[in-house]
Amino acid sequence: MRWDNLADSPATSGEAALFGASAVTTRTFDSPEFRGITFHEIRARSILNRVPGASRMPFEWTVNPYRGCTHACVYCFARKTHSYLDLDTGLGFDSQIVVKVNAPELLRRQLASRQWQGAHVAMGTNVDCYQRAEGRYRLMPGIISALRDHANPFSVLTKGTLILRDLDLLRQAAEVTEVGISVSVGFTDRELWRTVEPGTPSPERRLDVVRALTDAGIGCGVLMAPVVPFLGDHPDQLRATVRAIAASGATSVTPLVLHLRPGAREWYMAWLREHHPHLVARYERLYAEGAYAPKWYQRRITRHVHELAAEFGIGPSARPGGHRRLPVRPEPSVPEPTQLTLL
Repeated sequence: MRWDNLADSPATSGEAALFGASAVTTRTFDSPEFRGITFHEIRARSILNRVPGASRMPFEWTVNPYRGCTHACVYCFARKTHSYLDLDTGLGFDSQIVVKVNAPELLRRQLASRQWQGAHVAMGTNVDCYQRAEGRYRLMPGIISALRDHANPFSVLTKGTLILRDLDLLRQAAEVTEVGISVSVGFTDRELWRTVEPGTPSPERRLDVVRALTDAGIGCGVLMAPVVPFLGDHPDQLRATVRAIAASGATSVTPLVLHLRPGAREWYMAWLREHHPHLVARYERLYAEGAYAPKWYQRRITRHVHELAAEFGIGPSARPGGHRRLPVRPEPSVPEPTQLTLL
């Protein structure tokens, strides 16, 4: 495994290593939920990651406390990142999980830096920060607390139900800054879910998360992703999914068609050959030009979903904002810490 001189991507390989081999502790656990999974605990040297300028993402900064993901989604575009560690992008991505155990303290320090300007921070855009490992390592409470205490706007995208554990922290953060929560539900077809997202909570449970967040006063949108060509894009399937999303109380629905980047493409196509061999040629034609489906196909799906969303009373999501709004507090009569504390 290549730990030394590790950077977030080949483009940044000339920078200082994110951590050294001497800082890695490898663990396995006997509990059923972690059987077959290896955790590599590291102390990262940086936790705020700048998104490359050429990216299509509507944000500049991310925080990723984990690498690899036990959700085991066969289409996950982040699989390629495991190759930077000389780890397998298939089963290795699903079972070799890198844990940045110092993420909360490191983030708090970086947010306090004079160089940090309070930009929006996105989480869950690479691998899920509320995957199964979070139940053991509990990194997100410290991360959210740091963002809250600095009134730093942030967003979370997840397929995990564990986010409800941090509901009080999210409410506290929403009082002082902009907080955006989105849950990923690309389809409600249970057979499709079991095969392409085997390690995730069911779509129904994820929509229960949307409902719970909404009931708690935290607006939650749904990223309808991925819309899977020829397996999850039938008009009846799209209608059923949007109807379920609307019933959950989601504030928005944003469709995203499956894209197959290198690393994910090979793993997904191997899965397709095993489970749906009759679709291989159709996929090869649809994705002949690269990682993304043709514009005509994307537009068709987007138009259809937006029409359904309008029918059911919800609309597409807006881009995350970046304003900060610290509350005005009276001067205390005795010295008190300026940092907010957990209730």
